[in-house]
Amino acid sequence: MAAILINPSNNYEVRVSLAFLWCLLFGSFYFAYKGVWGQAVLSFFIACFTFGISWLIYPFFAEKAIVDHYMRMGWKVK
Repeated sequence: MAAILINPSNNYEVRVSLAFLWCLLFGSFYFAYKGVWGQAVLSFFIACFTFGISWLIYPFFAEKAIVDHYMRMGWKVK
């Protein structure tokens, strides 16, 4: 399921789709690409402490984490 987020100030749209797959393949770098730096740093440190095992679990929460980040910044779900 793809989420489309809209910035109300300039109507810019961001599409969050296949977050599970991208996070599984690229881990913390996917969060950094999307601008969710808190999750990028957190997932990197958790991966270091769990020797990478968390990268198999973290993708299940990737889409929700990204959507929640944008919504806290004032974006709306289309």
